[in-house]
Amino acid sequence: MFGSKLDIFNREWLDLVFAKKNKAYGAYELRKENGAITTKSLLIGTAIFVFLFMTPKIYALIAGMSESEDNDLIMQEVVMQPPPPIDEKVIPPPPVEPPPPRNDQVKFPPPIVKPDELVRDEEPPKMEDLKVADPGQKTIEGDPNAEIVVIAPVGEGPKQAAVVEDNTVYIALTMENPPVYPGGMDKFYQWLGTAIKYPPMASENNVAGQVFVAFTVEKDGSITDVRAEGRKLGFGLEEEAVRVLKSSKRWNPGMQNGKPVRVKYNIPVRFTLPN
Repeated sequence: MFGSKLDIFNREWLDLVFAKKNKAYGAYELRKENGAITTKSLLIGTAIFVFLFMTPKIYALIAGMSESEDNDLIMQEVVMQPPPPIDEKVIPPPPVEPPPPRNDQVKFPPPIVKPDELVRDEEPPKMEDLKVADPGQKTIEGDPNAEIVVIAPVGEGPKQAAVVEDNTVYIALTMENPPVYPGGMDKFYQWLGTAIKYPPMASENNVAGQVFVAFTVEKDGSITDVRAEGRKLGFGLEEEAVRVLKSSKRWNPGMQNGKPVRVKYNIPVRFTLPN
C-alpha cells in the first residue's frame, strides 16, 4: 500500500495513524504541515546566515567608497600676482674703499699662467722690498697712524670674548683658601652654642648626640642649601640645627685661583643635654 520504504509523514500514513482519533487536537495538523514548516525554516535560516556573512564585506565596500569621495582633490586655480617692476634708475652705491694699511704693501700677486701675448714684462719685487713692506695684490703706501680695522661678516656686530662663570661647587678640604666664618671657627662655634635652642621633645626623651649638617657657602659668603645628613637622631634636633645654620651671618667666601667660588661645607653640631 505504501511501498517498501516507510514514510511516517506521508498523508495516507497519517490518515491511517489518526483514524478514529481527534484530528482537531493539533498533533495531526503539526504532522501534516511538518514538511512545509521545515523547508520554510531552512530557507529563512540560510538567508540570515548569508546576510550575516556578507554584512562586513558590504560595510567595508561602503566605507571605502566614502573615503575615496573624501580624498578627492579640489583643484582651484591660483592667480599669481606679477612681480613689481624693476626701477632701473636705482643705482647701487659704489664699493667703499678700505682704509690704507699701517705698513707699506708691495705688489706680489700669486703666479697665473697666461699665453705669451698677454704677458707683461714686470720686474718682481726684490727681497729688500719685502723686508720693509707686506706683500699684497697691489702697491699701496701705508699710513703708520692708521687704526687696525677688523672687517666682520655682513650682519654681525663686534664680538666679545664670552665670559664663562664658574658655578662649580668645590670641597673645602681641597681648596687653596676655604671659606671662613668672620673671626674664625672658634667664633662660629661660640655663636652656634648661644643660638641653638634645645628642642623640648628631645630634652624630655633624653636624646643627645651629633647632627651632621651640610651647606654651601656662595661667592658672596651667604649660606644656602642647608640640610642634615647621615644618621638622624629625630625629636627635632636636625630641624633645629638647620634653622640655626640658615640664620648665620655671611662668611668670607672661598677663593680659588684668585676668584671667589662656591664651596660645600660639612660641620658636626653637638647636642648635649642641659644639667
